Amino acid sequence: MKFTLKSPEETSKTLSTRLKELRLLKKWKRSTLASRSGVTESSLKRFEQTGKVSMENFLKLIFALGRLDEIDALLMPPTAHSLKELKKKEKMALKRGTI
Repeated sequence: MKFTLKSPEETSKTLSTRLKELRLLKKWKRSTLASRSGVTESSLKRFEQTGKVSMENFLKLIFALGRLDEIDALLMPPTAHSLKELKKKEKMALKRGTI
């Protein structure tokens, strides 16, 4: 597992910067991305400047940029490397959280 020293706020700002770069690579104005995503232009501007946006709006923006598949791959459980691990994962999937 890789650990990072970035805070959630820093990560959010990094993502907003990357989203802005993708928008500019497409030569889209904020109004264009806002229109294509269904997110208000003011919400998009706030996100690009501060990194703050709702999860729903973030996903709409990513979808409009054609990058939703990258988000879909996040937080996937680790793959099993043996039959024993696979059986253990199946058993744990049936249980509720214990903590």
